[in-house]
Amino acid sequence: MNRKLKILQIVPELNAGGVERGTLELARFLVNMQHESVVLSNGGRMQKKLEIEGSKHIKLPVHRKHILSFAYIFHLRNLLLRESFDIVHLRSRMPAWISYAAWKMLPRNKRPKLVTTFHGFYSVNSYSGIMTKAQGIICVSNSVKKYVLKNYFINKNKPLKVIHRGVDPNYFIYNYKAPENWLCEWNKEFKSLKEKFIITLPGRLTKWKGHQDLLEIVYYLKKDGIPVHTLFIGDVNQRKVHYYKRLKRNISKLNLEDDVTILKHRDDLREIMSISDLVVSCSTDPEAFGRVSLEALTLGIPVIAYEHGGVKEQLGELFPYGAIEANKKSSMRLKIKEFYTLKEKPKPVKNTQFTLDKTNQKVLRFYQKMLEPPK
Repeated sequence: MNRKLKILQIVPELNAGGVERGTLELARFLVNMQHESVVLSNGGRMQKKLEIEGSKHIKLPVHRKHILSFAYIFHLRNLLLRESFDIVHLRSRMPAWISYAAWKMLPRNKRPKLVTTFHGFYSVNSYSGIMTKAQGIICVSNSVKKYVLKNYFINKNKPLKVIHRGVDPNYFIYNYKAPENWLCEWNKEFKSLKEKFIITLPGRLTKWKGHQDLLEIVYYLKKDGIPVHTLFIGDVNQRKVHYYKRLKRNISKLNLEDDVTILKHRDDLREIMSISDLVVSCSTDPEAFGRVSLEALTLGIPVIAYEHGGVKEQLGELFPYGAIEANKKSSMRLKIKEFYTLKEKPKPVKNTQFTLDKTNQKVLRFYQKMLEPPK
């Protein structure tokens, strides 16, 4: 099937986050492939970029987990009737509930094909079960697919496909070197880091990302005589301010004020990872896929991570050396110490399988297959 398609992706908002970035990347790809790309959300800081890259944005407050959100069902039903989308792709549970209700109200011959993506290990309940109602389901890793099949009934005739998320190797360039002007500004701002062994943990500031685990590891690495400095890079959600404050208190309790820097949201994460000695992932719960770990591996930066979820799949392909038994802080400490002492430090192999183009091509083929007439 080579005809031009009209695709609607629905997400809660367009601020920070892997789901949002994946939405923009697919939208840009669809535009470049001459398809019509539309995104519906409550908007956010990524909206302008989405529109500059050729997609249309429709603003609707589908992000609120509130009974009043269902007031938008009729609005959405009318939109679906008016626009005649080929595919509606639901990427989050609350918008999925509203969209599914609107979709069910359409005459059968007017319904677009409905696709959902399981971006995570959602809690097993009727609220999450909405993601199984689509005509086709995408899982972002084999781990997520196993979880879905274990916890939900999926009709064996319903398409259920693993499409690993990918990153752009033309942006996350293997052996990438940060520009001189960036390095100059960085060194001015962080003079004390010049002779340090830099460990970076990217990810929003929330408990399960394992910041506390890494603090304890860094505490003992210092006792081992390693000149370590840790960077925590990630958004502080308004609902997580209490966690941010607790993290700062714990840094003080462990006397690590000079050894840990919290940078919050940064637009230069690629550059920061490129000058890091290690990137770590010590999420206490498994990552559904783990985008930032893949970005680091694609740059050629060693990643040491708890071996579960989607990150386990990445490490198995690109850097087996970095795999640590899940939630074993002592093992991670010993592995980091070992890595620090090695003269010939191992590097990830080049990422050719988890690439953005492969991801988007697979999603487009999935859409096209959904639209094929039944045999």
